[in-house]
Amino acid sequence: MTLDAHLRLTRGMFELDLPLTVGRGEVVALLGPNGAGKTTALRALAGLLPLTGGHLRLDGRPWDEPPGVFVPPERRPIGVVFQDYLLFAHLSALENVAFGPRARGARKADARATALGWLDRVGLAEHAAAKPRALSGGQAQRVALARALATDPGLLLLDEPLAALDAATRLHVRAELGRHLDRFPGGTVLVTHDPLDAMVLADRLVILERGRVVQEGTPTDVARHPRTPYVADLVGLNLYRGTADGTVVDLAAGGRLTTAEPASGPVLVAFAPTAVSLHPERPTGSPRNTWRVTVAGVEQHAHTTRVRLDGAPPVLADVTTATVAELRLRPGDHLWAAVKATETRTYSA
Repeated sequence: MTLDAHLRLTRGMFELDLPLTVGRGEVVALLGPNGAGKTTALRALAGLLPLTGGHLRLDGRPWDEPPGVFVPPERRPIGVVFQDYLLFAHLSALENVAFGPRARGARKADARATALGWLDRVGLAEHAAAKPRALSGGQAQRVALARALATDPGLLLLDEPLAALDAATRLHVRAELGRHLDRFPGGTVLVTHDPLDAMVLADRLVILERGRVVQEGTPTDVARHPRTPYVADLVGLNLYRGTADGTVVDLAAGGRLTTAEPASGPVLVAFAPTAVSLHPERPTGSPRNTWRVTVAGVEQHAHTTRVRLDGAPPVLADVTTATVAELRLRPGDHLWAAVKATETRTYSA
């Protein structure tokens, strides 16, 4: 099934205005900071929040078109995996998965057979009799996924499905979830705050800020061409707006950068924190951008050390532990930052 929606919804001072399409077999991830409208959008798709405007259709059939059309949640062919899974504590894994088919009118024996088949698909047939409290986090997530898929939904909604897992379990379950989504013939909407979950699982990313779409595209395109500071931080890049004249860009944040790609007019310039080198004195040698900076903060970031630097422009630098020791980096230290022009990417704003 294909989803065609324009979700318009007002709640108090917050307004969601989200055009959204999802094709057959496609996984679309909604990302954004807290309060961007991700969960509101998911609840609107599920029928838990009626739209105040716009439309919501699956394969051309209207689900929600104010003011005259509203299909209640129980009549929508959807499956939902909630962040906390919300398994019924008093039911076994088998009965949890069978609940959906039973609620849609299947006979008890048929519902159980369907449930057992799905538990087998997610590798949990031997845990069919287990109650949720006896399951690990990863097992509970797979039971929740099986429960969502057991009703043969046209649309699957995943609300932070990996957020409750520890790091080690998350890696394994993410891979398992990816395999199941690859085989799911319907559309999937994944709400997440984790860029890695989105990059690994989604075919397309939709970035929300303050209820509006600020960027949309494939994971590769979004990662290479962030268009807002939030997206740049999400994918780990320095990002600046400026005005280009050839290979020179005057930055709105202050300062000037020389780039490898000539351009004209409003542009965005991006480069990785790993492209930034730090020096106690102004470096000489190959052509590069150099400017004075002041250390604002030093923190461990993955396997490197991330240094926040004030300057014109301010910049993030990822450096090795050896560099930290050599420069004896402390907040307030004055240094020189350097970035080669060839390390920058310039594209239209």
